[in-house]
Amino acid sequence: MSTGPGTGRFDERRLLVALFGAGTAAFAQLYAPQSVLPDAARELATSASATALLVSAATLGLAVGVLPWAAVADRVGRVRAMTVAMLGATVVGLAVPFAPSFGLIVAGRFVEGLLVAGVPAVAIVYLTEMLPGAVVPRAAGTYVAGTSMGGLLGRLVSGGVAELFGWRAGVAAVAVACLVATGVFVWLAPRDRGPRARGSGGPDAAVPGHPAPEAGRLRALLSPRLLVLDAQGLLLMGGFVAVYNYLGFRLAAAPFGLSPGVVSLVFLAYLAGTWSSARTGRLVLRYGRRRVLVVAAGVMALGVVATLSGRLPVVLTGLVVLTAGFFGAHAVASGWTPVAAPQARTQAAAVYNLAYYAGSSLFGWLGGVAFALAGWPGTVAMVLVLVALAAGLAVTVLRD
Repeated sequence: MSTGPGTGRFDERRLLVALFGAGTAAFAQLYAPQSVLPDAARELATSASATALLVSAATLGLAVGVLPWAAVADRVGRVRAMTVAMLGATVVGLAVPFAPSFGLIVAGRFVEGLLVAGVPAVAIVYLTEMLPGAVVPRAAGTYVAGTSMGGLLGRLVSGGVAELFGWRAGVAAVAVACLVATGVFVWLAPRDRGPRARGSGGPDAAVPGHPAPEAGRLRALLSPRLLVLDAQGLLLMGGFVAVYNYLGFRLAAAPFGLSPGVVSLVFLAYLAGTWSSARTGRLVLRYGRRRVLVVAAGVMALGVVATLSGRLPVVLTGLVVLTAGFFGAHAVASGWTPVAAPQARTQAAAVYNLAYYAGSSLFGWLGGVAFALAGWPGTVAMVLVLVALAAGLAVTVLRD
């Protein structure tokens, strides 16, 4: 293999494009039903909060799956684990929309989430191990940009196809698109060092005269800094998903009355997340992680408030601002987590993802309860409380 000047840079580009493809493949199918929830609710005769289980069941499966996938990746290698996860999730994603009952669809979405979990459980650790430390913030931002692009692709494709052929065909079409993104990852991803190389030394290895690595890992995972970073994922992701789960119901009803295809275009706001997450690495290097994280949470809060407007342009602007703020905060927190626990990088990233998707499942559903009780202002109030808690914890505990 060539080792001349520029080879490392070429490998870095390959890695970033591959991880962009992995993020796209995983998150397109994870959130594909979100733009067609009003259509699914009408066909399945279910409430808004019940129909949102099509999203929450998958994110719950992802939350459950991240720790097992982290262990699998330690044994079989990062690239192999992510490849198996994406291919398995795509196969399930093709079948689930055509299940004959609501209960089977929800169960299938849970299994799909279990498989998708192999990507976020491993991706950040993989790039942390493969790249120099100074490059990690920018690389993490690029990966998060891929997840935002995947979320956008899934919602646009499902909504557009649903306009012509129904919501089930729309969700299945996303799984087909994910095969292409998976192929990009398999083709370009540089091979990781493999389980044997990782197990032969490094930060996880036992050192004579020092505590066993398991004890060191546990202390790292329970440190205040790691717990607060996990809380960022739990609270901010929960509020973000609540907005996207139920805003479609609001826009489909009076006074807006938008069709499913038009509602799906609302998710173009995800491009703001693609932009902000890719830019976050530069801001971190200039201003520090904590400051960027807190400012991004504040931007998210401003966007949520703007969605209370009765004017569609203001609502859409608020959604763009909300999305940019959330993905900026997520890029910082997710990239900070393995750096903050070098002796337990895999486990720290997995626990962060567990909290992140547990927040998506829990608050993504509770946002519907608030919506049923107090309309859109109720959902907005819940989201603002979550953002305020996250920012308060970051200011109080985190230090660069």
